[in-house]
Amino acid sequence: MKGYYFARMDNLGKNIEAAFPIFEVRSWLTGRRLVSIPFASLFDPLISSREEMDELLEAAIKLSQELRSSYIEIRALASPSFIHDDRFGKSDFYKHHYLLLRTDPENLKKKFHRTCVKQRISRGIKSNLELKVAKDECDLERFYRLHMITRKRLSLPTHPFRFFKSLWEIFSPSERMMLLLAEKNGNAISGIIFFKFKDRVSVEFAASDEKFRDMSPNHYLFWEAIKLAYAEEYKIFDFGRTSPLNKSLIDFKRRWGAEIVDLPQFFYPKEACLKIFKKEESGGYKLAKYITAKAPDFTQQLIGNFCYRHLG
Repeated sequence: MKGYYFARMDNLGKNIEAAFPIFEVRSWLTGRRLVSIPFASLFDPLISSREEMDELLEAAIKLSQELRSSYIEIRALASPSFIHDDRFGKSDFYKHHYLLLRTDPENLKKKFHRTCVKQRISRGIKSNLELKVAKDECDLERFYRLHMITRKRLSLPTHPFRFFKSLWEIFSPSERMMLLLAEKNGNAISGIIFFKFKDRVSVEFAASDEKFRDMSPNHYLFWEAIKLAYAEEYKIFDFGRTSPLNKSLIDFKRRWGAEIVDLPQFFYPKEACLKIFKKEESGGYKLAKYITAKAPDFTQQLIGNFCYRHLG
C-alpha cells in the first residue's frame, strides 16, 4: 500500500486548514482502489466546510484517474453533510453502535439488558476474573493467540501478527491504543483492543476462548473498558462497525443500550456502490469462509497473510 496526503494550506502557505489521507490498495485479486483508510472502521476527511471537501475530493478523483484505480472509497461518520458531489455514490450498509458516557457507569448500567448483559457482567465478576492491562509484546502475543482462535471460530482469515505489532509500536507508547486481558489462573481467556482519540474510545478488536464462555469474560472486559473510558473523561464509547448480516453482533451491541446509526461510505464512481456490498453474499466469500474454518491451525496464518494483502 502507498499513502497519499492531500492538504489545503492557508493563504501564507504555513498552516494546514484541511487534510485528506488516502491509500492505494493494489491487488490482482480484488483490484486497484483508493481507500480512506484501509482496515479502519471510519475515517472522516479532516475538513470543516463543503468548500474544503470539494477541493480535496477533486484532488482524489484526479489521483484516481492518474493511477487508473477502479474506485475511491471514503469511510465517514461526521463529514457526510459536507459531501455533495454527484459523482459519488453513498451506501449506508454498515451500522455504527456507540454509548454516550453522559453519566457514571452504574447509571448507564440501568439501560443494559438484564439477562444478556447485567447478569453476565456479574457472572464475570463472581468468576474471579483478573483484569490485566497489557504492558509489552508478550501480552500482545497472548491476545493474538486468542485472536486466532476467534477468527477460526468465525470462519474468517486471521490478521498477520505484524499488523497488530505495528499498531502496538506506533500507538501504545502514547496510550492511544490499549489492550485489556481477562485472566483466569494466570491464563488469558479474553481480550479487547481499543483506541483513544479526542472524546472517543473505540473498540476495534475482541477475542476470546469459547471454553471459558460460561465465565462471561467478554462482558467483563467491555464493562471494565466502559468504566475506564468514563474515569478518563471520554464522552463516547464506540462499539465499532457492524455488518447488518451479522445479527448476533448487532444484538450484542444493542443490548448494552448502544445508539445505532448508519455508517455512510462514499464511492467514486457511484456505480461502485452496487457491487461492493454484495461480497458477503457471494460464492467466493462463502468459499473463503469454508476454507478458513476447515484449515488446520498451522496454515491459518498463511491464509491470513495471503488474504490481507488483497483486503483493506
